[in-house]
Amino acid sequence: MKTFITSRRETLKLLGATGTVAALGAWSIPARSNGNAGHVVVVGGGFGGATAAKYLKRYNPSLNVTLVEPVERFYTCPFTNLYLGGLRTFESVGHDYEELKRRYGVNVIHTTAQDIDGANHTVRLGDGSTLRYDRLVLSPGVDIRWDALAGYDEAAAGKAPHAWKAGDQTRLLRRQLEAMEDGGLFVLSAPDNPYRCPPGPYERVSMVAHYFKNHKPRSKVLLLDSKDAFSKQGLFMDGWEQVYGNMIEWVSLSNDGRVVRVDADRLEVETEFGERHQASVLNVVPPQKAGWIADRAGVTDQSGWVPVKPETFESAQVRDIYVVGDATVAAPMPKSGFCANAQAKVAAMAIVSSLAERPMPPASWANTCYSLIAPDYGISVAGVYSVQDGAIAEVEGSGGISPRDVGADFRRREARHAVGWYNAICQDTWGTQPA
Repeated sequence: MKTFITSRRETLKLLGATGTVAALGAWSIPARSNGNAGHVVVVGGGFGGATAAKYLKRYNPSLNVTLVEPVERFYTCPFTNLYLGGLRTFESVGHDYEELKRRYGVNVIHTTAQDIDGANHTVRLGDGSTLRYDRLVLSPGVDIRWDALAGYDEAAAGKAPHAWKAGDQTRLLRRQLEAMEDGGLFVLSAPDNPYRCPPGPYERVSMVAHYFKNHKPRSKVLLLDSKDAFSKQGLFMDGWEQVYGNMIEWVSLSNDGRVVRVDADRLEVETEFGERHQASVLNVVPPQKAGWIADRAGVTDQSGWVPVKPETFESAQVRDIYVVGDATVAAPMPKSGFCANAQAKVAAMAIVSSLAERPMPPASWANTCYSLIAPDYGISVAGVYSVQDGAIAEVEGSGGISPRDVGADFRRREARHAVGWYNAICQDTWGTQPA
């Protein structure tokens, strides 16, 4: 894989050179409709949904935009691993919707979307009311495939948490780590692709190892993987050896790393060829699918994910419904917060353009993903994407991973860039900085 040296100047040059209008906010593209601007309903207030609601109003302030999100404070999956490692409080990854309401005039309704009728353009809400839309944006995130791993259901997650949605599961896993005796074994089971945040399991074991190194130094980490390769693999493994020695063991698919059965009562997992591993703390990251409301809207296919039109992120199956974020089939774009944010800007521009009966500007996207191996040891990957021959493809020569053969000062800078990235994308999405 290509390597690159990250800097603010180089990133801005890269985005400008590839015409990544959506990633930079499309400031210079007016798209105002005439007469009745229309009503857009956005379901889901994460990186994708909150960004879509905000940028719909930025692109056309006369639009009526309603955001449906059950929680009043949204907790991000990015940086929850740092909470598990003892580097942040849980509240530091929480964000509210005050800027969307007060500055942009988004109507935020804190309830659930229970059903979607694409033919009649309606959303039925958990409070019993119904919204009618001209266009709908879905950003439903992911749900767990509870039937995909023998022995792992919602009850089992109360003992062996997945912690792949920020909230009670994350806090439970943190409590278990704190209660574990020194010398114990933390086992993480990682799924096969696709799933939310490809490098997430590997940053998680890094942060758990950091916590152990400082508080439970005789403990070990075992990562059982359903894959033979993973995002930023060389960088992670170099960092693990350098920072943690032999504390972290990674078992690949070829070496019998695929977990096929979970016994949550015993905190035990069984792999494909019958080997059993008993944990002191067991973290099962199971197979996933698009959030359940996508099924209700009729936009998922047999894979459980949502195919979209690459130029606009409109559903490939139901007109006037746009889907962004982790729920989509958008490879080679990863399921990341940055991609959800970038996709939302493209979808918002597509909606504003369609309502105004104007041509849609050419779409392109960028992604940047930082991971921390230790508080002063960061690594990253970046990419730029465009529509080529009717499909999303990575722009040739763009992006890449941070180099492997660099010194400690470079890794410290990347760790600082990671914090800057998180602060910036949260500001762009919710208008808030971490607590």
